[in-house]
Amino acid sequence: MDSNKIRKKFLDFFQERGHAVVSSSSLVPDDPSVLLTTAGMQQFKPYYVGKADPMRDFGSKNTASAQKCFRTSDIDAVGDETHLTFFEMLGNFSFGLPGQGGYFKKETIRWAYEFIVNELGVSRDRLTVTIFAGDSDIPEDKESYNIWHKEIGLPESRIKKHGRQDNFWGPTGNEGPCGPTTEIYIDGVEIWNLVFNEYYKNPDKTLRKLANPGVDTGMGLERLAVMLQGTGNVFETDLFHPLVSKLRENVPPVFRAATTELQKARSFAEQKFLERGVGEPRRRNEATPVPTEMQAEHERVLRVLADHLRASVFLIADGVRPSNKEAGYILRRLLRRILAYGITYDIHADLFPMAVDFVEDNYGDWYLEVKKTKEILEVLSEEKTKFEKALTLGVKEIEKYDSIAAKDAFYIYETFGLPWELLRELAPAKVKDLDQKAWEEELKKHQEISRAGLEKKFGGHGLILDTGELKASTPEEVEIVTRLHTATHLLQAALRKVLGPEVKQMGSDITAERTRFDFSFNRKLTNEEVTRVEDLVNEAIQKDLPVSYQELPIEEAKKTKALYFFKEKYPEQVKVYSMGEFSKEFCGGPHVTNTLKVGKLKITKQEAVGAGVRRIRAVVSQN
Repeated sequence: MDSNKIRKKFLDFFQERGHAVVSSSSLVPDDPSVLLTTAGMQQFKPYYVGKADPMRDFGSKNTASAQKCFRTSDIDAVGDETHLTFFEMLGNFSFGLPGQGGYFKKETIRWAYEFIVNELGVSRDRLTVTIFAGDSDIPEDKESYNIWHKEIGLPESRIKKHGRQDNFWGPTGNEGPCGPTTEIYIDGVEIWNLVFNEYYKNPDKTLRKLANPGVDTGMGLERLAVMLQGTGNVFETDLFHPLVSKLRENVPPVFRAATTELQKARSFAEQKFLERGVGEPRRRNEATPVPTEMQAEHERVLRVLADHLRASVFLIADGVRPSNKEAGYILRRLLRRILAYGITYDIHADLFPMAVDFVEDNYGDWYLEVKKTKEILEVLSEEKTKFEKALTLGVKEIEKYDSIAAKDAFYIYETFGLPWELLRELAPAKVKDLDQKAWEEELKKHQEISRAGLEKKFGGHGLILDTGELKASTPEEVEIVTRLHTATHLLQAALRKVLGPEVKQMGSDITAERTRFDFSFNRKLTNEEVTRVEDLVNEAIQKDLPVSYQELPIEEAKKTKALYFFKEKYPEQVKVYSMGEFSKEFCGGPHVTNTLKVGKLKITKQEAVGAGVRRIRAVVSQN
């Protein structure tokens, strides 16, 4: 069964059982507690704790989705037969108990069993399950045990009990919904985790009972495809095989002679980046025999490249751009590892276009954002150029060291943009004593110094760096995102004036490079509408409108007709920010003191991100 059919079967199965099928959220989450989207339930966290209303947003208390996910913890493990960075999670979710429009353990377990056995055709004899055994704080999940054993009839020998480490999930981030789980295995491989969110984990790690328990399940599409397609590993499934086959044609199986790693990096960097176009590239010796260990290394390289290429395209499609912080750093780390492999393993082919084509061909029908191939290729090309410059300079710097300590490695990273992972590829002998934790400590010191500078400049209001939508790490970046944040208020007001009151905020994300604003609207804006929105914002900016706020009780604030983010649950007292008569919104800041300080706004991109949801990206420049 191919992966597209698996995905469709899953969503159809739950739609037939009253679930609203919800589009995947972005890999860049609204949730400030996590860097990237790591689970299918992440976009639904507000619904478990009463901050949002599923009936209003989805027309049902039950949803299902195929969610794009990314886990940074597995980057270094990629290269074996199972570990991935980007993956898809199939999940069904319920935000209410039976009798209240939702469901709980009985329906969850029964439907999961029916889907696997009846829809996918997996013999029940291949199934084993686990349940939560309980501990001193939380009782054993006897209800799940009885459903599996007494109602479904699974033998006791195929129901295992485990503790909190294995059968208690969540939350994503430092706090949130969590609870006991029951896991489903096919032939001893875990494929589906059914989570019963009965608790809320507080920031201090204590647990409290949720007033409205819910269901959160997650089944990895890649792992399920391995089981159903009978392949030896995930890279042989249809989710990867076309790309791996293409890579196999372009990644040479013969590696260069064992000179010192630094000499190899230096010579190939010079050859590729300083002499290309001047002379013929060095030819590979195709006749050299390939030792068995080299064949194994070749397979590892193919897997790393396939994973990182696919993941990078999806990150870029969701608006992530290479940088030295947060999600941008993760993307840069993947891309520079790919490019470093190009040097280490003498790869002459440009791997980026084949990866973009593969993702568009295989995922474009499900995730429309990956069809932005021109934009994605531009980002990849620009990062390749930056890497080439950084590498030629960085390699010369590396030559100065007999061994590289953590402090040296951070200097090379900060100055030349070569992270410790790349140093490990280029000069393993010189970094053999370099510990990743020591390098991360140096990074942490640098971040603390930057944060201390911010607090000194802004009177200790460092919290503006972590409001969930603003991302900045230096005083200069804070100044830019403050202007962009204020501009986003003006942008929403202008959109409503041009397109009508049906425009409502669906989310935002602001970095020092741009603002990203999601809003409800069911079609593409015309060029004339985009121009009119820009003109209205810039006219408001030039009027030098004062930016002020009132702090009011929530119900009184609503009477002011100020706009507010409908998914958010606000405190009893809120701030209502006004910019003359042009804009009025609930907000916690930060803002400039008058609109003239915003600069000039330019809309750089508009796109669809889901049914009835549009996304605008915009930048501001100084007047």
